[in-house]
Amino acid sequence: MIYGYDPRTGETVGDALPETDRDGVDMIVSAAAAAGEAWRATPAAERAQALEAVADALAAETDELWRLADRETALGEVRLRGEVARTAGQFRLFAQVIRDGGYLEAIVDHADPASAPPRPDVRRMKQPLAGVVAVFAASNFPFAFSVAGGDTASALAAGCPVVVKAHPGHPHTSARVAQIVRRALPYPDLLGLVQGMRAGADLVQHPRVVAAGFTGSVAGGKAIQGLIDEREVPIPFFGELGSVNPVVVLPSAPKAAVASGFATSLTMGVGQFCTNPGLMFVPEDDELRTALVEAVEGTTGGPMLAERIRDGYLGGVGRLGELRLLAEGKPGEGEWAVTPKVFTTDVKTFADKLPGIGEECFGPASIVVTYRELAELRPVLERLDGSLTATVHGTDPGEAAEITEALGARAGRLIWNGWPTGVAVTWAMHHGGPWPAATSTTTSVGATAIDRWLAPRAYQDWPEQLLPDELKDDNPLNVPRRVDGTLTR
Repeated sequence: MIYGYDPRTGETVGDALPETDRDGVDMIVSAAAAAGEAWRATPAAERAQALEAVADALAAETDELWRLADRETALGEVRLRGEVARTAGQFRLFAQVIRDGGYLEAIVDHADPASAPPRPDVRRMKQPLAGVVAVFAASNFPFAFSVAGGDTASALAAGCPVVVKAHPGHPHTSARVAQIVRRALPYPDLLGLVQGMRAGADLVQHPRVVAAGFTGSVAGGKAIQGLIDEREVPIPFFGELGSVNPVVVLPSAPKAAVASGFATSLTMGVGQFCTNPGLMFVPEDDELRTALVEAVEGTTGGPMLAERIRDGYLGGVGRLGELRLLAEGKPGEGEWAVTPKVFTTDVKTFADKLPGIGEECFGPASIVVTYRELAELRPVLERLDGSLTATVHGTDPGEAAEITEALGARAGRLIWNGWPTGVAVTWAMHHGGPWPAATSTTTSVGATAIDRWLAPRAYQDWPEQLLPDELKDDNPLNVPRRVDGTLTR
């Protein structure tokens, strides 16, 4: 049986929920696959309306949802209300994406019999994957990266049915969100939900599953990839895994602002963000050091999402304990509460301890690495594992020339004078990065996340009446296309 737990007390929340057995997984996946056939044939305009209906349904239940999620996550009203709004906004964004049509990357190359050799008529566009997408919900975002999260929204937008493996950290929230979304969809079986670890394994190995999305730990991602490797027919795996999100503070950066922003970003949501600033390089400066100590000492911890996550944090802090403790915040209240901790070392010692010292410690912990000259940083930055983000603070862009290339090679998003926590859901956002930040070059946030669930198909000398509308000569849907090498609509 599956139980929800209150992180503030460690006590169970609500009734026990049954785990989904193998027959149950098969039934849910099969139903999703059947619904998916009709969904793929549904015009984009109607799919967009359905996505907006989901957004409206989620927003309408905000009062109930945040309270339910707070009992299982202790994330609080402000954070959870905002996350429901963000989740609804993701569905509305993808409604815009599929109405626009540019995501299809439609291309028409007309025949040219005069070329040598003669060129046939070839037309190409992206199509939804023909099968079910498996999504593994994340612990730290019970809405935006869970049952109705970005993977689900983008897959439904692409034209794919989805079956979600609920995260054990918020099982009742997951069940209620699934119920709301299913009622808003024209075919309720387009979204299925399974509960339990064994169900997750059965899901990703089901023959009708054609792709999988995951947000979580490196160990969890490797476990899912191992299950996929056992399949007779392999499938793509889109994972968002570990990330330390390095921050480089240039000598010109304002010290007080950096210290305050760092402490706020580090402890936001008890540090349970995949974009948490887990590593910061700063110039040797007594004033900056004092400001960092004061800012961190002014923070307070809180309960983590699950006992297992709390234990993982304590283990990570123990590993970082070989460094000097720079500062710590006040202990948090709650059964699974932790204390923010920041450690420090110099750049040479840090380099000598790589790669182990550079691994993510999920939670409100970070390493502050001091340097004397900017030239010391590039060889160290080049040895870091991939991250979702890399940040630079300073007032003189010229100072960053020495490190920009190294940071760009190690991160999917570069930030200037900001903090990595907080990922805007926009057309241009990229939330991914080199391993272990992600398992592919795709993004899990933003409009282009839809690319995960699409595959290109070309039609050579195909009869006009059999072509998709998007590739017909008169372009009845008015989608953006490249025709004989020229972009047009």
